[in-house]
Amino acid sequence: MTEDELLKARDSRNLWIALGVSLFAATAFYFSTRATLHDLDYTNQIASALLHGQLGLREKPPDWLNEMIPWEGRYYSAFPLGAVLSMLPVALLSSAGLIQSFPGHVLAALIAGLSVYFFFRLAKAFGDDYCNLKTKSLARRIMLALFPIFGTWTWCNLGFSGAWQVALGLALLGQAAALYFTLVRRSPFVAGAFFALAFGNRTELLITLPLYFYLLSRPLPGAGRALGLPTPGNPPEAGRPKTFASSGSHSDGPTGAAVGWKKLKRELQENTPMLLRFVSLPAALALATTAYNFARFHSIFDFGYLHIPEVRDEPWYQHGLFSIHAIPWNIYTMLFQGYESIDYFPYIRPNGFGCSIFLASPFLCLLFRQGGRYKVVAWLAISVLTLVLWLHGNPGSWQFSYRYAMILLPWMFLVLTGNGPAKLCVPELSLFSLSVAINAIAMWQFLWTDQIQP
Repeated sequence: MTEDELLKARDSRNLWIALGVSLFAATAFYFSTRATLHDLDYTNQIASALLHGQLGLREKPPDWLNEMIPWEGRYYSAFPLGAVLSMLPVALLSSAGLIQSFPGHVLAALIAGLSVYFFFRLAKAFGDDYCNLKTKSLARRIMLALFPIFGTWTWCNLGFSGAWQVALGLALLGQAAALYFTLVRRSPFVAGAFFALAFGNRTELLITLPLYFYLLSRPLPGAGRALGLPTPGNPPEAGRPKTFASSGSHSDGPTGAAVGWKKLKRELQENTPMLLRFVSLPAALALATTAYNFARFHSIFDFGYLHIPEVRDEPWYQHGLFSIHAIPWNIYTMLFQGYESIDYFPYIRPNGFGCSIFLASPFLCLLFRQGGRYKVVAWLAISVLTLVLWLHGNPGSWQFSYRYAMILLPWMFLVLTGNGPAKLCVPELSLFSLSVAINAIAMWQFLWTDQIQP
């Protein structure tokens, strides 16, 4: 066989393995979870209204949809437009009479399976050692692909299958796919579409846009160059003038600085079409969201959350929806809150309103290893997004661990994949097994028993 034929055969095998692992994940997720909150289908309700040319409901919604917003003769949702548009296919199926109720359980399983698919494929961004089909390397890829779903709080929280949980799941999926089409199979328009899916469901993800621009400006591993930025294992060519981005210093003298600036400017101009393809759909969604907000609440920045009945009166929002006063409570919930003890199996249980992500997923302790190809960008995303989450007045309400941190997992995946060995090792396998066991027990307690009640 020629080299091209060997590459095609390997890619084909990789694809089939990815599909198999994805199918396993979706099936395991579906049969292990019970959709206890599937009736909370806020986005599906508004999507159905949108099909009939309405931005809200005319009639009073059922009592269990108590977060619908009564406003000027209509009932609106606090979900952003992107979350509503994500449910249009479901609304179309419902309108055609093909489904009778919100299929939250099926959606959650599909999200889980597709996320695992993209995480598995994303390993290729770290080079051939991390994506070959040798037994130990393949086992590590499968483990890391399954980890964000079954080794973290995603398993339980997405398993609830309510609108809030599905939105978080779509944000997780959107980021994983956007990173795949940025770092592996570069397609700026498709990556931008998935980025729009992500921030359309969780608006705070919009702040990661510059990081995608940076990653798109870097050459793919083993491929040419975009902005002249060296990749790990692919240093600047000898004798080639360095740009500001690649030199790490601006002290090359007036001539060197002038050459570097001209080169950087030229390369930015060359890459502008690619960046515009990425941003086209996100920009369209952002503009549509501002119009959507203005049409409902007469302000482009008002998503309606504080118009939910009685929300303004809740003590944690006394300083507003986002406030520095909320940081201590969020830090405690996300990093330090522990378990409660009980006198029957399994003898401990998480609090129904949060616990430390490191207790929920000990595998995350490996985040602090040295090294990793994308560690700087990934840690920057994790840090900025975490700060935004900590500013939110309420750290998540009914949940296992800290559900908002689901949006951090694609970036944590980049860190964990890159800072470890290419082959499966005992410490990783042990921590992964422990994390899966912890989350399996929590999922069982929340979704299948009455041990944890609001």
